[in-house]
Formats: sequence, structure tokens, C-alpha cells
Amino acid sequence: MERTLVVVKPDGVQRGLVGEITQRFEKRGFRIAGMKMLQVRRDLAEQHYAIHKGKFFYESLVSYISSSPVVAMIIEGHDAIKAVRAMVGSTRPSEAAPGTIRGDLALMGLRNLIHASDSPETAASEIALWFRPDEVMEYARDIDTWIYE
Repeated sequence: MERTLVVVKPDGVQRGLVGEITQRFEKRGFRIAGMKMLQVRRDLAEQHYAIHKGKFFYESLVSYISSSPVVAMIIEGHDAIKAVRAMVGSTRPSEAAPGTIRGDLALMGLRNLIHASDSPETAASEIALWFRPDEVMEYARDIDTWIYE
């Protein structure tokens, strides 16, 4: 099983889309291994976006993600990183395909509703940044026998 970090950004929380976004992952068959709502501290935002430090949009990313509560989740399942990224859609909402979260629900720029890890290495580091080990759940679901071969 593969794990990935998903963060419903401030616009997703403010627009009341947390349930719909979460439901899409669950309907697909993914399991939630961790979930919490939090107000992102600046130091967490800076660490999360450290790869973009020095770029013209860095400060706006940090300010935005810490402007209002977010919901962070660990999504778990077969090929989770690739599948979740496909479900999320292109970073730019105007380029996101219909049927993706951004294509169906987002309109512009930073207001793209959601973050999802882009590689196994990034997922591991982001999960460790956002969740303590005791906040990650290991459990089985009976339905998994109907999802996985």
C-alpha cells in the first residue's frame, strides 16, 4: 500500500468542499490513514513550500496556506500517489480536465482547492512534516477484499 499527503487548502475549507473532496477518495476505494483540521503555522508553511523558496510566488503560497484552516489527510491505497494526482487534476484549474477535483470545483490560480504529494519521496517527507507517527492509523476494512485482488 502506498500513502500520500492530501491537504484541502483554505479555499476548499471556506467553500465547504471538505466532505465532497474526501468522499471522492473514499468512493474510489482509498482508505484514510490520518486526518486533521488545523491552522497552518508559518514555520510549517515555509517547510512545506521550501522547494519554492526564492521564487516570485513563494511568499504568496506561504501566506495563503496559513490564511485559514486546512484539512490534512493521509490517503492510502494501491498506486495512491499517481491515482490521487490524476483525481486532483492540473495545478491550474483552467487547465484541469472535467471530472477532476480542480476541473469540477476550482476556478483560478492559488485557489486550486487541494495539494497532493507528487512522488514517493515527497509523500514520505510531507507526511512526516504534517503528522506525528501516533496520528497515522493502521487498520483493515472488510471492503478492501472487494477492492484489491
